[in-house]
Amino acid sequence: MMRVAITDDHLVVINGIKSMLAELAGYELGFYTQTGKELLQRLETDVPDILLLDIQLADDNGINLCSLIRKNHPAVKVIALTSFEDTSYVKQMIDEGAHGYLLKNIDVQTLRKAFEEVILGKLYIDDAIQKKIVQETLSGKKGSRYDIPLTKREKEILVLITDGLSNKEIADRLYISLRTVETHRFNLIQKLDAKNTAALIKEAGRRGLI
Repeated sequence: MMRVAITDDHLVVINGIKSMLAELAGYELGFYTQTGKELLQRLETDVPDILLLDIQLADDNGINLCSLIRKNHPAVKVIALTSFEDTSYVKQMIDEGAHGYLLKNIDVQTLRKAFEEVILGKLYIDDAIQKKIVQETLSGKKGSRYDIPLTKREKEILVLITDGLSNKEIADRLYISLRTVETHRFNLIQKLDAKNTAALIKEAGRRGLI
């Protein structure tokens, strides 16, 4: 039996995957977690064969977690499970060691195929994403972070960063945790392809985001 773990902050997604796993012979649910912190703690004592990992979590992001897992638990086959169709996310996850990239609207047949491919050491990318990559290649369009829309919360935090507020001040202003602010700041830097906060503000201004 291949043991599968799930990390996603939405129980409806976890329950959906659990139902599909029940239909797949040869696979069983090892465990599930809803935060990056819980995942890393669990991996210290329980290492699954396959990990379905959401990119956007409340306390961390899949790109960072994937990098840590590759370094500390290289035997785990990480498959991104996300609603993000942007090809730049695919590249970042693959660069950090992911073995697959799936959208959350998958069916059980697609899930089975993805498992079979990554177990064989192959890379599996959702058909819809593959088509998008081909379209961008043929059109000469570069799949970049420029094309990635910001969420409402990211826009709020970007404005406050531009105003010079610290992470703690932003957390207090928006009544959210410091860790959440740090995660959003990291995501903004990734999306806008900036190396630091100063570059983030400059790039945001260039793109007309502030």
